[in-house]
Amino acid sequence: MVRLTIVLSEPLKEELDAYAAEHGKLYEPIETTALIPHMLEAFIRTDRGWRSRRKRLDRVRGGQRRAGPARDTTRADPECSS
Repeated sequence: MVRLTIVLSEPLKEELDAYAAEHGKLYEPIETTALIPHMLEAFIRTDRGWRSRRKRLDRVRGGQRRAGPARDTTRADPECSS
């Protein structure tokens, strides 16, 4: 896990708190900060434009990896050769 610190406008913080309170009435009480990662994950997962671009990027990256044999990037140290 990674911890991030973000800055929100007061109206957005109030809206998130109200959302968390309503969520707590329907399910179980939960802190606003505990909901945010789930909300972001759902947003990214359902963003069709992002998913489409991500698939294209993955194909391009995958194609580059398959394009040729892996190069040996190690260099022999002349002082260490025997």
